[in-house]
Formats: sequence, structure tokens, C-alpha cells
Amino acid sequence: MSATLSPVQPPAAAFVVGKIQACHLNRLAIVYVRQSTLQQVERNQESTRLQYALTERAVALGWAPEHVEVIDDDLGRSGASAEGRPGFQRLMSEVSLDHVGLVLGIESSRLARSSRDWYQLLEVCALFSTLIGDADGLYDPQTYNDRLLLGLKGTMSEAELHILKQRMLEGKRAKARRGELKTLLPMGYVRAPSGAVTKDPDAQARGVIETIFLQFQRCATINGVLRYLVEHQLQLPYRVISGAQTGQLQWRRPNRVTLSNLLHNPTYAGAYVYGRRPSDPRRRQPGRPSTGRTVAGPGQWEVLLKDRLPAYISWSQYEANLRQLAANTAQAGGVARQGPSLLSGRLVCGRCGLRMVTQYTNNATGLRYSCSRDAVDYGAPRCQSLSGVALDALIARLVLDALQPAALEISLQVADDLDGERARHHAAWQQRLERARYEAERAERQYQAVEPEHRLVARTLEQQWEAALSAETHLKADYARFLANAPQTLSESERARIRALAADIPMLWKAKTTTDAERQAIVRLLIERVIVTVIDDSERVAVEVHWIGGHHTRTHLVRPVARLEQLSDYPQLLARVLALHQAGQRCTQIAEQLNAEGWRPAKRRATFNGSMVANLLAHQGLPAGATHAKAAPWPERDAHEWSLPELARTLEMPAVTLFSWLRKGWLQARQVPRGGHQQWLIWADDDELARLRSRRQAPRRWVKQTESTAGASAGQSA
Repeated sequence: MSATLSPVQPPAAAFVVGKIQACHLNRLAIVYVRQSTLQQVERNQESTRLQYALTERAVALGWAPEHVEVIDDDLGRSGASAEGRPGFQRLMSEVSLDHVGLVLGIESSRLARSSRDWYQLLEVCALFSTLIGDADGLYDPQTYNDRLLLGLKGTMSEAELHILKQRMLEGKRAKARRGELKTLLPMGYVRAPSGAVTKDPDAQARGVIETIFLQFQRCATINGVLRYLVEHQLQLPYRVISGAQTGQLQWRRPNRVTLSNLLHNPTYAGAYVYGRRPSDPRRRQPGRPSTGRTVAGPGQWEVLLKDRLPAYISWSQYEANLRQLAANTAQAGGVARQGPSLLSGRLVCGRCGLRMVTQYTNNATGLRYSCSRDAVDYGAPRCQSLSGVALDALIARLVLDALQPAALEISLQVADDLDGERARHHAAWQQRLERARYEAERAERQYQAVEPEHRLVARTLEQQWEAALSAETHLKADYARFLANAPQTLSESERARIRALAADIPMLWKAKTTTDAERQAIVRLLIERVIVTVIDDSERVAVEVHWIGGHHTRTHLVRPVARLEQLSDYPQLLARVLALHQAGQRCTQIAEQLNAEGWRPAKRRATFNGSMVANLLAHQGLPAGATHAKAAPWPERDAHEWSLPELARTLEMPAVTLFSWLRKGWLQARQVPRGGHQQWLIWADDDELARLRSRRQAPRRWVKQTESTAGASAGQSA
């Protein structure tokens, strides 16, 4: 066979000469240089030199040296995406502006590792007749064969990246499944030279971590732990992970985010975990490998190996901490907050099953529970509401009854807790004093070791010694003040006081030193939820208490209501008042008899009085007493004018409520002299009577209005 090439198979040089036209040479030849990481730029310098040497090839192909341009803005950047690669974006812009005749890269993977970016480059180059070259040859994206070959090269480049990444990730997962993959350790742990994970050798560092978990078990909130650390001047131990001081222990002020991460970390329960922070591709930002991290729940971790590391707490305690953190969220009821309400976040509506909200009025002196979720979300009528004072009093009584049998146990536990807490405080102080003493002695040794002739160094070391001695002196003074305020052990008088307080739990509950948040915390420790149902909009309320542990208590509550007509026994009350009136008793006598028989009014008072009985008689069209003096005549009235009692009887409402409407400016009235006094005459025709009845029957709005806004709204409705 002849070694010469046939006419139908020209050499590669013929392809090159045929593809390069004058229109290409009149434009730029761009050499695109890229390395994936900075480590590759530093270690694989031969690859970088080969890419820069492509400028010589462009000149050999016919481009003038001044028409050859190098784009190396993407050195140290991944080619997985065009985003975050300013060099590639610049290349695309130049090609789109018809400034480029040739794009040179050492291989297709240098231009793009993504088929999307690769085919976008091919489309733009084909549109503007731009050639693409690599170490294997020169290609024209406008021709079918070259475009097919370039497409295969791009697909292989993307597949190569996927295979490499998959191989590395699978090796990483395999190592993690054995518990051998090294991860960044949280505070309180160090890695020995052998690779084993141990607790921090510093006793003070271990003590702070143990204190955090113990205080969270007692306070149940991150904010409570943070306040405790700040109050007792405790700082968090950090081990430096990089730099000249790698491995050195530093102390930093505590913060909420760090405490939250610490309480959520399963490492402190002795577990080896992999996959707590998986990456979401939708949130990942190109050029930033650490972005897109999400938080996976305990059931979503890829690897969970218990009892593999030294533990500060048990696994059951870790799970209890997670449940407490979840319960502290607003969706789960939240934590105990400021305010007199005992049932905030624990009260459930018995009608719709939704959580009832707590409302404070009159500068937090008034308390009310309301089920208004449907009203807020859908504009539906309010489900139910009731005064919170009576309900809280009932719950407080039930809680105190439940605590009474445990009074002695409570007193002993309180004493033990205080003893343990003071012991921990003194241990922490002793560790801080020991560290300060060591720093002072170390500074002294450094000062004594320096040569006397080296005065500059000696002067600096002397200043450091003086600073260490000063810090130790201040710390000793602070410890002395701490001892003065809190002795190391409880005195006998303190123990006697604890026993006395625990024996009289109601007094401790009502003490001024007991805060609302502490009462709420006690209720939350005993009660899971309380379900209330107002029966027929009356004063009767069904209450069902669900205690922690599964026990239920069902009882009833009498709530204050707005009108006597809401009382469930209102017909019987009217009948009793009528019977006493027919027996010849006066209003005050009837009121005394009603109180003696156990009748109770709607609200504002705990007992009936004469004026309230008179209103009950007026509702039935009866005079208020057995005998009456002859009333003074009324002056001449205009049409549709009523006296206050007459209009109250017509509207079937208490005269005192009608008078309050008059004071607010909701009525049109005038004063006239009668019997030596000024009396009110109220104008009300049929339309006005209808308006007043509708106002009377409208549901009450628990919003405090000023007289000016109330008068304005009344004027608009009139």
C-alpha cells in the first residue's frame, strides 16, 4: 500500500489552512487559561505554562502578536458553571460583539465543564463565525462534523467531572460510615496526635460545657443560659484551628447562636454524625463552595454512630433538649414570657381546637383569653372569649393542690440544687484564679530568663508581668465580693427558710419576689394544655386540664359576663326577684336575700345591691319599691323624647349602660330641671331606636376607644 495520502484525505494542515479565512485573521485570537483551584495553580504549574504557550500557536496560525489576547481571569475557579467566572463571561461578550476570530484552549474542559455553557459557546461561535481550537486541532462550529465532534468533547468533559466528583464523594461517605472521616470538632473536644477524639484537657473548658447543659436543663431556654453565663462572667472555650496559634485555647464572650449550635450538636451525646448540613443545589452560589447548606433533622442524617465519642450528656438527655428547643418556638407555644397570664401558649379552644391568644388591656392590668384565629385569617366571627383572671385563679388552685404532697421533697431538692450550684460557682472561680496565677508566674519566668543587657525585650516582658499581676489582683477582688454575697455552703438559717417556704407553697406562689415568668414555668412543668369551652355564651365554662403524664381533670368555671341576660339562670333570677317583690320587700331587702341564697350578678360586683335589683324590676315593668313618694312632674317634652329609665326599659338594657352611651356622645340628649335637679331627656324616634337596638345587639369589641373617636363614630352612625 502506498504511503501517500489520497486526494480525498488531505492532511490536517490542509484542514487548518482551509478553515482560517481573512475574516478570522482580521479579528482577535483569544487564549483562554483556567485552573480549577488555587492549589492546582500553585502545584500544577506545567499545565499553566502549556496554556500560556498557546499564544505562540496562534501566531503560528497566522495571527499577528498584537491580535493575540490572553484571558486568565478564571485561574483558581471551577468550570462547573459560567456564573462566578468573569473570564468566561468576558470571552462570551467578546465573541458576541464579533471581535473574536479564534478561541484557543488546551482542551474543552478548560472552557467549560457544563454542557449548558459549552453548547451556548458553540451557538455563539457558530453565529459569528468564530473558530475553536485545542491541542488536537482546529474546529469550525458552523460545519456539522466539527460541531458533532465538539459536542462529544463537551459531553465527555462533563462526564469526567461527574465521575471524578462521584468517586471522591463515595470514598468520603465510605470513610464516614466507618466513623473515620475527620470533621471539625466543637468546643470542649480536641484531637490527639493519634487521631483519637478526647475531651478538652483543660478542666475549666470542660466545666463551662457541663455548666451550659446543666443550666439548660434547669432554665429550659437558650436566653436563660445566656443570662446565667453573662451574670457569672463565664466565657466559652475556643481552640484556634489555623494560624500561628493553632491549638491554643482562647476565651470568648458567649452568644445566642453559639449556644444554639452547641445544644443541637449530637457530638456532645457521644455520637459520630455525618450529613447534618447537606447542600441544596438550588441555594448554592457559583464560586462559593460552602453556600447552599441546609439543616437536616436527626432522621435525615446519612451516618449516625452512637457511643463513639466521649460524651458530656446522655443520648436521652440530648433528645430531651431537642424536644425542649422545639417546644420553645412560637409555633409550639413558646416559652414563659412576661405578663400575668399563666396559660399563654397552653390554652386551647374547646370549640374549634385552635390555640387561644392572650390579650392584655389597661396597661396589662386586664387579662382576657380569646379564640380569634378564624376571625383574623378568614374574617369569621370570633369563636369565644373569656376573662383570664377567674381561669388563672382556678388553674393556680389546681397547681397548688398538685404540689402540696411534694412539699418536703421540693424543699430537699431546692437545698441540694443550691448547694450544687454554689459548689460549681466556686469551682469555676478557683479555675479562673488558677489560670490567672499561672499567667502571672509564666510572665515572671519569662522576665527572669531574659538577659539584662537586652533592655528592650526586658521592658516589654516587665509590662506583660505587671499586666498579669494586675489581672490576678482584680480577679481576687471580684472573688472576694462573690464570697461576701454568696458563701460556699448554705447556712442553717437559709436551710430553715427553704423548708418554711416549701411547706407553705401558696405563700411562696403569691410572694412579691415570685415573678410571673416563674409561675408560668411551674405551670408548664405540670400542665400540657388546658381546653376551655364557654357553654351557650353564658357564665358557665367547661375546663379540661391535661397534666404532664396523661392525667386529665375536668371541672367547671363561672366567668364574669357582660349582661345579666347571659346568665344561665336568668329566668329563675327574674322569677325570684318578682316573688320577693310581690312579698312586699324593698330593693335593698331583695338584694340581701339574693346574696344570702347564693345568687351572683354578671360582673363588676360579687353581690347584688339595691340599684341592680331595681333594674331587674324595671325589666319586668314593675316599680322599684313597695311605696314611692309622688315624683315631680316633667316639663313639657318635645316629640320622641324619653327619660333615661324609660328608654332603658324600652331597649331592655341597664340604665347605667345607657348613661355610659350618653357620656360617650352616642345619644342626642338635653338636660331639663325637674324636682330641683337636672334630668336628661333623650331624643329617639323609630329609626334611632332601631339604631340603638342594633348597637346593643352587636358583638363587643375589646378595643379601648377614646371619647373623641367614640363620639366621631357615633356621629357617623347617627
